[in-house]
This record gives sequence, C-alpha cells and structure tokens, in this order.
Amino acid sequence: MAENQQDQDINVTEAIDKTEHFINQNKKSLGIILGALVVAVGGYLFYQKVYVADKEKAAQEVLFKAENYFFTDSLKQAINGDGNTPGLEEIANDYSVSQSGNLAKYYLGMAYMKSKDYEKAIETLKSYDAKDEMTGALALGAIGDAYMETKKTDEAISFYEKASKEKANAFTSPIMMMKLAVAQESKGNYQAAKDVYTEIKKSYPNSNEGKAADKYIARADAMMNK
Repeated sequence: MAENQQDQDINVTEAIDKTEHFINQNKKSLGIILGALVVAVGGYLFYQKVYVADKEKAAQEVLFKAENYFFTDSLKQAINGDGNTPGLEEIANDYSVSQSGNLAKYYLGMAYMKSKDYEKAIETLKSYDAKDEMTGALALGAIGDAYMETKKTDEAISFYEKASKEKANAFTSPIMMMKLAVAQESKGNYQAAKDVYTEIKKSYPNSNEGKAADKYIARADAMMNK
C-alpha cells in the first residue's frame, strides 16, 4: 500500500512538473490565446449590451409608426414607409439583430400576404424567429395559406401541420388544424381530413372549430361514401 501511495505521489509530482514546464515553454502562445479569449468575450458583451441594445431602442421607435399603418391596412406605407419614417422592409433589414427588427419581419410577411405578394410572404415569414406563443403558429399558417394560393397544396399541408403543433394552444391550434383538414379534403384525402376533424373535436371541444367538427366529420364521411 505504501509503495502504491508513493507511486501515486510521484505521478502527481511528475504531472505538475510537466504542466509547469509546458506553461514556461509556451508562455507567449498561452498569453496570446488568453488575450484573444478576453477580446472575444469583451467583444461579445459589447455587441449584446451596447450594439444590440441600441439597435433595439431605435427599432422600437420606428416600428411603432409602421405597425399603425399595418393595422389600418395602409399596406403600401407599412411596407415602404411614408417618406418620413421607414417601412417594414427597411426596419427588417436595418435592425435585423434586434427583437423589434425580427418582429418587423412578421408584420412585413403578413403585409405581403394582404397585398397578395405570396412569394415574398413565404420568404419573409420563413425568416421570422417567433419568440411568443401565438405569432409562430400564425406565421406558419400564413405560409400555408400562401402555398394554397399558389396551388402548392402539399407544401401548404406541411406548414399547416407545423402550425397546428407550434406551441399548441386552444386558440391557434384548432384554427390551423381546420385549415389542415380543408387542405386534405381539397386533395381528396377525406379520411385524413376526418381524422383531423375528430382530433379537433376531442382536443379542443370548446373552440368554435371543435363545436362545428361534427358537421365536417359528416361531410368527410359523405365524400368517402360516394
């Protein structure tokens, strides 16, 4: 036992000696690495605390006006600005690192949808990074709507499925499931549609969609029995 303990002590001593030797031999390189880490951490903190914070403050100020245009369906001004304040396109591009700049992408995508510019709506909403419970599902559902408008039903079905599962809740989920079922019916997939209607009735019975589910289940049955 004494010999084993002595061997362990020697191994530890050797390891310490080797470490000290390595540090002495590589002081310059280690100093450069440590300095680079300090600079990187400092740069990141500056970016987050100063640059991004400043961008967020500026984005909030200009987004307010564009939001007002969006909610009043002044879509041209919402998208392009009014000559005095920037529109959603500019805000989304110039303030993309900020939360408000990201939110501008959501409004911009929805504004494109209202303007029937479906390709731009799809591209913009796909770039939106949802931070809350509702807008993620609404954005995915709008992408599905845009695909339906452009006769790409399979793509629409895929996005309606994603939307129905995005942070599932009693408001957006049954709406998106209903869109999914209707899209399935348009493809002649009546059993798949019935399954979705049935799931709406089971999972969200108190929603408007859940209360109307029996009617749609009967319709799907009728179509399958033709």
